[in-house]
Amino acid sequence: QVILAESGGGSVQDGGSLTLSCTASGDTISSYCMGWFRQAPGMEREAVAAIDVDGRNSRAEPVNGRFTISRDNAKNTVYLQMNSLKVEDTAMYYCAADGPPSPRCSRWWEEESFADWGQGTQVTVSS
Repeated sequence: QVILAESGGGSVQDGGSLTLSCTASGDTISSYCMGWFRQAPGMEREAVAAIDVDGRNSRAEPVNGRFTISRDNAKNTVYLQMNSLKVEDTAMYYCAADGPPSPRCSRWWEEESFADWGQGTQVTVSS
């Protein structure tokens, strides 16, 4: 089991930037596809981005060109760099590790592909 802890959330104005971190314990993430999801109030949780063990990544269309996912296996940490933030990016952001661990992020857009989840970090973007 991978224990995940997100940090870096906060409140920013429209157009601002934030970098979220997800630090893992209990296992090394080097063998896992890692993902970021978000859930806005009253909405279903949705995939944001995912990164496989070789660094190849995928992003959802609403964040393409603005968000970047990366990983530092030596630090057992995954990052989500968020630029040009919009009010509609306001949500609780969750980090997730796939299960069983797989080198490739197949069906990364589905929650069911991920077995371990963090508690989330809140991102609020104001106009």
